[in-house]
Amino acid sequence: MTALGYVRVSTKKQSTDAQMDALARAGVDPAHIYSDVLSGARDDRPGLAALLSYAREGDEIVVVALDRLGRSLGHMVRTIESLGERGINLRSLREAIDFSTATGRLQAAIFSAMAAYERDLIKERATAAREAAAARGRHVGRPRALTDEQARTARTLRAAGTGITSIAATLSTSRATIYRYTEAVGA
Repeated sequence: MTALGYVRVSTKKQSTDAQMDALARAGVDPAHIYSDVLSGARDDRPGLAALLSYAREGDEIVVVALDRLGRSLGHMVRTIESLGERGINLRSLREAIDFSTATGRLQAAIFSAMAAYERDLIKERATAAREAAAARGRHVGRPRALTDEQARTARTLRAAGTGITSIAATLSTSRATIYRYTEAVGA
């Protein structure tokens, strides 16, 4: 078993020193500590990706706090579940959770239930907001790529034989957008 560590801070103004020291006191060799200096909200965390790629069955990943590991409760739970499926233990120092113990597995199950609850609440709020906006005649969802006038212009130009690339350049949008708005006109 190899003890591996992960530390993360959100900005370059912050230091990983305190987390590194805590992991070293917990028995993690500094050579096996992976780090990121960027927001936890980002998916592209190269240090975490390298750690997860390096970790093998029987290894243990140690973090100072669970919030260092995941960008949200759901992301954290998915990471914990993935590690468990791979036979990799996770231990969090601040929360004093060792996911190899019965208590740790219980806490993981509780986190999982909370993440599912959080997802359901978000879906319910989004549905209620969409229904309220639609009832008031407001557009719901992603903003349209083209205004009604731009869409008419695109269809007129396409019907006149203007090429998709030229129309896209004229309207400062993508070719895919022009195809979507003009597909009824034909090629």
